[in-house]
Amino acid sequence: MQASKSARTAARRRGSPTTTKRQGSLSPTEGARQARPRSRSSAAVRADFEACNAEALAAQADRAARYAGLKLAGLDDAPCHVAVFADRSTAQGHGLGRRTMPETIAYSAVMAVHTLWLAARAEGIGMGWVSILNPRAIAAILEVPADWTFIGYLCLGYPEREDDRPALEREQWERRRPVASVCLYR
Repeated sequence: MQASKSARTAARRRGSPTTTKRQGSLSPTEGARQARPRSRSSAAVRADFEACNAEALAAQADRAARYAGLKLAGLDDAPCHVAVFADRSTAQGHGLGRRTMPETIAYSAVMAVHTLWLAARAEGIGMGWVSILNPRAIAAILEVPADWTFIGYLCLGYPEREDDRPALEREQWERRRPVASVCLYR
């Protein structure tokens, strides 16, 4: 008998790297806050998206019609929304490394998002990063501490269809660049 998907996931988690020692002590999950997709805060996030999206559409000029046809947010369909923030004032780690590179707090949060994205995809769950938002408005809507920095708003759920190409590439909005064009080799 084949194990269920959730049983396989649980078995993988028991041996996951999150249970092993790591160099830093900053938890990548600090500064994450979830908004329920049908909550008042979620409706306010959706309204902010609409306002920012209208501005972005107006800025497109010759590509406005194509831009208007893109599905840019899973805000309506995704059952799970996660807003990610970096807590720049955390005492965790006693400032180690932040005196010379304070941006590492944000980098840690971005790496947590990347790890979540990879884990989600491994389970067949899609994740979209909604970037057409006003960071100050989102922080106010979710009532986070003033010293938290907005990193991103994520929508997670099962995709309508599986595809190796990102939606913006499928819609011919943008093409992937060759790796050699974005890497500097010395």
